[in-house]
Amino acid sequence: SMASPALLMRVVASAYSVAEKAATIVRNVMSAGDLGIVEKAGPNDLQTKADRLVQMSICASLARKFPKVTIIGEEELPTDDVTEDLIEDGHCDEILKKPCPAQYTGIKEEELVIWVDPLDGTKEYTEGLLDHVTVLIGIAYGGKAIAGVINQPYYNYEAGANAALGRTIWGVLGIGAFGFQLTEAPAGKHIVVTTRSHSSALVNECITALNPDAVIRVGGAGNKIIQLIEGKASAYVFASPGCKKWDTCAPEAILHAVGGKITDIRGNPFQYNKEVKHMNSAGVLATLRNYDYYASRIPNTVKESLVP
Repeated sequence: SMASPALLMRVVASAYSVAEKAATIVRNVMSAGDLGIVEKAGPNDLQTKADRLVQMSICASLARKFPKVTIIGEEELPTDDVTEDLIEDGHCDEILKKPCPAQYTGIKEEELVIWVDPLDGTKEYTEGLLDHVTVLIGIAYGGKAIAGVINQPYYNYEAGANAALGRTIWGVLGIGAFGFQLTEAPAGKHIVVTTRSHSSALVNECITALNPDAVIRVGGAGNKIIQLIEGKASAYVFASPGCKKWDTCAPEAILHAVGGKITDIRGNPFQYNKEVKHMNSAGVLATLRNYDYYASRIPNTVKESLVP
């Protein structure tokens, strides 16, 4: 008989279905019209009813199936009173059919950390920039992002009333990434994607130093990594401390699964063990290809301003 799938593949297969459920919640909150917006640290740091319900759904669903896994979500929420309608028990069979990479077959539940951003691009969500919004579930082992799921609840939303909304991208190191068409940015073009709502003098100084052909300003870390893997941008550059571990874990796993690279602005890798601080305080530099080209052009003044 077939051995049962390795834990990692079961977690990713469940996270896939959990992310699809999350997307439905995100769309339902928007169409009901009451976003329930709360300011956390200020007008650029928002939380909506969708952030709250989605995080409860993701964390409770995964915790029920994998009780010993550490799950860290963006929002501070009570965990006890999650209603059954928020629980997703399904999994993606396609993922379970893929063999687990050998280096991950022996993983135990208590060795995994799942980083959850229930709604990445909340500010854009509240402003109706729906294509910026993603749901992020990143899976880490030994402090490294090794698998991830990114759902875009509104993928295709400008394609008309009958278009199928949403898509789910997933990836595992050693297997690859799926659910999109991997595309490289135009050769010789330096297109930088950066923050839309968290700009600063330092952010702009860093981008100017790269002398880009074009700059794209969009919300959401998940959305920016998608710009890289679909060839719309050649580098994601954010010289600011605003990004958190739940923003980068899932996107990092997907980017690394297709041969890309993400670090802080100083070139240090991110750590995702459960004790780590949540803030990526030295910013983000990510590319699908040609990482060294961009890394070598980050000014020392910028590096010195950002302390890991």
